[in-house]
Amino acid sequence: MNLKTFLLGACSAVALCGFANAETLTIATVNNSDMIRMQGLTSEFTKANPDIQVEWVTLEENVLRERVTTDIAASGGQYDIVTIGNYEVPIWAKQQWLLPLDGLGDNYDVDDLLPAIRGGLSVDGKLYAAPFYGESAMIMYRKDLFEKAGLTMPDSPTWEFIGEAARKITDRNADISGICLRGKAGWGENMAFVSALNNSFGGRWFDENWKPQFDQPEWKAALQFYADLMKDAGPSGASSNGFNENLTLFQQGKCGMWMDATVAASMVSNPKESTVADKVGYAIFPSKEGVNNHGNWLWSWNLAIPASSQKAEAAQKFIAWATSKDYTALVASKEGWASVPPGTRTSLYNNEEYKKAAPFAGPTLAAMDAADITKPTVKPVPYTGGQFVAIPEFQALGTTVGQLFSAVIAGQSTVDDALTAAQATATRDMTRAGYIK
Repeated sequence: MNLKTFLLGACSAVALCGFANAETLTIATVNNSDMIRMQGLTSEFTKANPDIQVEWVTLEENVLRERVTTDIAASGGQYDIVTIGNYEVPIWAKQQWLLPLDGLGDNYDVDDLLPAIRGGLSVDGKLYAAPFYGESAMIMYRKDLFEKAGLTMPDSPTWEFIGEAARKITDRNADISGICLRGKAGWGENMAFVSALNNSFGGRWFDENWKPQFDQPEWKAALQFYADLMKDAGPSGASSNGFNENLTLFQQGKCGMWMDATVAASMVSNPKESTVADKVGYAIFPSKEGVNNHGNWLWSWNLAIPASSQKAEAAQKFIAWATSKDYTALVASKEGWASVPPGTRTSLYNNEEYKKAAPFAGPTLAAMDAADITKPTVKPVPYTGGQFVAIPEFQALGTTVGQLFSAVIAGQSTVDDALTAAQATATRDMTRAGYIK
């Protein structure tokens, strides 16, 4: 064997040994655009951390929640990092299902996290998840269609105006629906929107004694408004549409309005992805006339470490990278400032480059500042949460009610029947869980 062959063989052996000794992180995440982009940039992390490899498990939102919840509750150890919401974080942390993030590094700047977001991810002063992006909800609308119809979006629109405008700009011949709203069943899918809608109508899930409120006039008015609007001005097949499906419809120019997460603003305004990028306007989530509530939607997708993971140190390294100011700058350098993950850091909204590139930055921050999940409704309630109820039982109950309401949009049930069934189901579940004596 000559020297050159020996050296090449030795180098290959070292490389293989290094790869064999690398720690592999298994990360479960949702199939949203920002997370897909993060996967594409993972090589930047592994380049700087050659002793760590990453395997991705990318799932649709409802499937992700089901699999992660099952695994973490059983201490299955299938995942080293999970993508979860601010609904799960405090509940799971109190169950000791998550590890505290106390090794993010001196340069992480945890104090730069927006207070409302950081507070929702902390228990007893300890951070149990790091926010990848944060959001409220707002209206995204086609300015050209509004102008053509002689409409002007108010600074603080009411649902009455939205209903009238949606019907007016609907053009079935041109395949344009006046409005696109979530209809896919799930506590974090259609019930995120419908719960916020009900809040803005003055309704609530439970009264002060945990009695379900689906038999009250606010729920009837909210659900009837939603069902009628989707029938008159919504797209076909709306009962199967969640965030991603409506995003696609809007980007293709098939929706006049879309009420959903503020994080979508960068996607509908990106000319590489959206055919209507230069035609989009933004407004705060509507309220019902006479009711001062804009839904109080506040959400963040976060990275957390299950207590069953044996790779906490490596996992914290990845989380620190993916949720850092440096990661934001990396995305900006690759995709432009308008495409960076929003809604987590104060410094982003003080960044002049971001404000210049992202016309939605101001409306997004205003929507997040307007949301108060500690007071989600106009009437007193025993729970917190805007588009969700922050109790463990809500995940199952919210999905069951979501299926009932999705059936209404599909034309398989009536509003009255769905509300009657929701009231019975919620009363049974809350009694079994001990909330109702």
